[in-house]
Amino acid sequence: MIIDCHTHVWQYPGHLSETFVQEASLMRKTPINMNIDLADHWKAMGPVDRAFVFAIKFAHSGMVVPNEYVADYVKQHPEKLIGVASVDPTEKGAVEELERAVQDLGMKALKLSSIYQNFHPCDERAMAVYEKACQLRIPLIVHQATTFPRNAPLKYANPVLMEDVALKFPDLKIVLAHLGHPWEREAIVLIRKQPNVYADLSALYYRSWQFYNSMLLCVEYDVTHKLLFGSDYPVTTPQDSIDNLHRVNRHVIDTPLPKVSKDVIEEIIHRDTLSVLGIET
Repeated sequence: MIIDCHTHVWQYPGHLSETFVQEASLMRKTPINMNIDLADHWKAMGPVDRAFVFAIKFAHSGMVVPNEYVADYVKQHPEKLIGVASVDPTEKGAVEELERAVQDLGMKALKLSSIYQNFHPCDERAMAVYEKACQLRIPLIVHQATTFPRNAPLKYANPVLMEDVALKFPDLKIVLAHLGHPWEREAIVLIRKQPNVYADLSALYYRSWQFYNSMLLCVEYDVTHKLLFGSDYPVTTPQDSIDNLHRVNRHVIDTPLPKVSKDVIEEIIHRDTLSVLGIET
């Protein structure tokens, strides 16, 4: 089984601000699709057995993809798609909205981001949302990493800031998106020492030397069993992500430098993320 735990859908115009689109265009060498046809997303998910689809409530950074939009799409393909809710801890009613998204819309996980949403991970308002996620028995997927919008505060982005959350809520399953880049080392030591903290590898392979070194560090710290497969569609596709995981050693072929084993790569690609995160479908 292959599970992509990190994909997006959105409409533009509609779900993205003009400022967000302009900044995304300036920061990326290769433009991404700013208007995702749901049929294109569905087609891209062909290589995987299940795929998480994120709602987004990042108004501070110019991204709002409603829970209802994602839930309606997931209902079209319930055999494959898994809806992930998003709420804004800085807004009133976030706890109630999360409960509604799970109980009424059937969402199976929660997506947050301190840097995109402009809050400290240990803000008391966020703590209330984490507590509700625990009560609902859903995992948290958190973009605790850098990003490009100018007003997204880096001071809230380091993965180490999630350690107090993991200690406060030891039963909460937490996934650090993108291996916490560029703080991969911090993410790796965090997932090593906190039993219910994991990381996904979405949208990392195109920084190929950095990707190789991060994967090798995961091997050396013996945390590859806590790595989850993800693509970050439409930034990349599941197939490209699979292909480039297989090519992670390409810079060190025919050198004495250490390699990431094929067994490790296959285990990551075929990891049963649903069981790892306790998601029932």
